[in-house]
Amino acid sequence: MPALLALVVVTAVWGITFVQVKDALEVYPLFAFLAVRFAIASLTLAPFAAPRLREAGWKPGALLGALLAVGYALQTAGLERTTVSSAGFITGLYVVFTPVFAYLLFRIRVARIVVIGVGLAVLGLALLTGVGVGDPVGDALVLGGSAAYSLQIALMERYARRYDPIAFTFVEMLAAFVGFTAIAVALGQIELPRGWVVWGALLVTGIFASALGFLVQTWAQRQLSAARTALAFAMEPAWTAVFGFWLAGDRLGAAGWAGAALIMAGIVVAEPAAADSLRRLLRR
Repeated sequence: MPALLALVVVTAVWGITFVQVKDALEVYPLFAFLAVRFAIASLTLAPFAAPRLREAGWKPGALLGALLAVGYALQTAGLERTTVSSAGFITGLYVVFTPVFAYLLFRIRVARIVVIGVGLAVLGLALLTGVGVGDPVGDALVLGGSAAYSLQIALMERYARRYDPIAFTFVEMLAAFVGFTAIAVALGQIELPRGWVVWGALLVTGIFASALGFLVQTWAQRQLSAARTALAFAMEPAWTAVFGFWLAGDRLGAAGWAGAALIMAGIVVAEPAAADSLRRLLRR
C-alpha cells in the first residue's frame, strides 16, 4: 500500500507540472529548460548515488534515460502548442501503448480487450483533437512522447529488480541531461533561467517530478505487481485535467470531455491485459 500511494502522489506531481512547464516555456527555450531540469535532477541524486555506482546498471540506465529524453522532448514540445488537459489525457495513453509494443518487439500476444481499449482511446483522441481545444501538431508530438514513455515503463519492469534504485535513477537522469545539453548547445539555446515562473518550474520538475518521481517509480516497481503500477499511472491524466481546469483555465466542452472520457475508458479497459503482457515479458 505505501508504494501504491507513493505512485499516486507522483502522478499528482506530474499532473500539476504540465501547467508549470507550459507557463515557463512561454519565456524560456525548450531544450535549455529540459537540460537545466535534468541537471537539477542529476545533482539532487548525485550525493546519494555516488557510493552505489557499481550497482547502477550504466547501459540499461542510459537506454531508459534516452527513452525518457525522447519522451520529454516530444511531450514538452507538444505542450507548447496544445492545452494542458489534452496533453495530460494523451500522455496517459502509455498504459494502452505498452501491450502493443510488447507484441511488436517481443511477439507477446495482445488480448482482445486491449484491442477494444485501443479502439476506445483512438476514438477519444479523435474527439479530443477535433474540437479545437488543442493543436493537431502539438497533440501528435505528445502522442509520440507517450509511446516513448510506454517503452520506458516496459523496460523498467525488466531492470528495476536488478540494480540499485538510486544509482539506476541517477544514470537515467544523467543520460537525459547529457542528451538535452548537447541539443541545447547545437541549437544555441544557452541562457540562464530568470524569474520565479521559470525557476519554480525547474525546481519542481527537476527535484520532485524527475529525481524523486522516477526514483519512486524504480523503487515501487521492485514491490508492486505490474497491474497495480499501471493502475496508479492511469491517474496522471485525471490529475492533469483537474489542474488544467483549476490553474490553466482549460475548458474542453462536451465533445472534448467525451473524448477525454473515452481515453480514460480505453486506459481502464486495457490496463489489466497490459499488466499481464508485462508479466509475460518479464518471464522471457
